[in-house]
Amino acid sequence: MTKTDRPSIEPALHSPAYRLAALDQDFLLGDSTRGIRFQLEYMKAEETLRAMAIESTIVVFGSARVREGDGSGWYEAARAFGKLSSENSGAKIEQKGFRENVIATGGGPGIMEAANRGAYDAKAKSIGYNITLAHEQEPNPFSTPELTFRFHYFAMRKMHFAMRAAALVVFPGGFGTLDELFELLTLRQTGKMTKALPVVLYDSKFWKEAINFEHFAKHKLINPKDLNLFTFADTPETAWAALLNLGLKVPKE
Repeated sequence: MTKTDRPSIEPALHSPAYRLAALDQDFLLGDSTRGIRFQLEYMKAEETLRAMAIESTIVVFGSARVREGDGSGWYEAARAFGKLSSENSGAKIEQKGFRENVIATGGGPGIMEAANRGAYDAKAKSIGYNITLAHEQEPNPFSTPELTFRFHYFAMRKMHFAMRAAALVVFPGGFGTLDELFELLTLRQTGKMTKALPVVLYDSKFWKEAINFEHFAKHKLINPKDLNLFTFADTPETAWAALLNLGLKVPKE
């Protein structure tokens, strides 16, 4: 073969096969790399949380559809709770290099925004675990920017919610709120989550009308003692007091 007959290497250089695997977006977003993407979602958030010394969180769930001044009072209560807990939980102080009981939400609007806003009012850090949805969710402006994450997989987002949760406060919400609430209650009921997890349902009238928990026990679908996995509160102050009564540990300054 003469020099003039030698084929050009340009087609190879521009072929997808020649791309470095770590820089090949088509490959990384393909079906065979789904497990790797799942692992990356765990690792990215975990590295950041460790670097920011976040030891534990108070998770706040609730509807994205609630708005400030809508008459329900839920937004205002979630904001007040976020501020009250951030001021008293140890979220603003570092104990032995760690920060405890940091407010963590789904990062979006409504109750999530309100709880992050309360922490913001208290000048405390807070977490936003956002999720990519068909109708794009934007992060609310009150979660700490360096703790504002974005997930594709609901399962990994839930895992991060659970891993550092020291307490859970659930405001009224729809299917997503119920999904997250029952996920964590199931982990506690089955013993998959062995640590104590105080759970408070905010607005007792709403929750008792929405779900007849005693009905499950009456028909022997749950153990009556499972009803002790959560309690109710009707003010930010009683929600905070309930968490303490149920064993939430607050570091001393």
